[in-house]
Amino acid sequence: MSGETELPVPDTADVRSGPEVAPELLSVLPLLGEWHGEGQAAGTGGDHRFGQWVRFAHDGRGFLAYESRTWRLTDDGKIMGPDVRESGFWRPVGEDDVELLVVGPDGLVEIYVGTARTTTSWELTSDVVARTPDAPEVSRSVRLYGIVEGALMYAIDRAVGEGELRPTMSARLERLR
Repeated sequence: MSGETELPVPDTADVRSGPEVAPELLSVLPLLGEWHGEGQAAGTGGDHRFGQWVRFAHDGRGFLAYESRTWRLTDDGKIMGPDVRESGFWRPVGEDDVELLVVGPDGLVEIYVGTARTTTSWELTSDVVARTPDAPEVSRSVRLYGIVEGALMYAIDRAVGEGELRPTMSARLERLR
C-alpha cells in the first residue's frame, strides 16, 4: 500500500501529467510544483529558523491549490517540531491580477489582492483579514513572491492594529518537482 489516496478527479503539481492546464493560470504557472527549503521567522517568541514544504497544484480549473507546512529548526538545523501551516488558493483574475485566499489553523483567514509584477514575481496586499478571538492580532499583511535563479523566494510582512508592517517570514525554497 503506497499511502496515497486515489481520487476520481486528480490534481497535479506538474505540467507534464494530469489535467490540462487552464489558460487562466499563465500568470501564476511558474509557481506550479513542490518546493522545499529553509527560512527565518520573527514573532513574539523571538526569531527562529524553519524548514518548509510548499505545493502549488491544479485540477484543470483556473486556480492553483496552495499548501504550506513548516517545522521549527534549532540554530544548528535540528528539527524541533511543527510550526506554521496554511492552505488556500491562488486565483488569477484577468491578465496580471491575482487573488490569494489563505487560512491557517491559528484562526487567521486572509484574502489578498495583487498583481504579477513580472512573469516570475507577484506582490499581494491583504484586502480582508478575519480572525477568531484567540488568533494572532494581524490587521494587514503584504506578501512578495519571486522565482530567482530557479528558487522560490518570498517575504511576508504583517502589522498589528495601526502599527507598521514588520517582517514576519521569509524563505528560499528549491523546486522538488
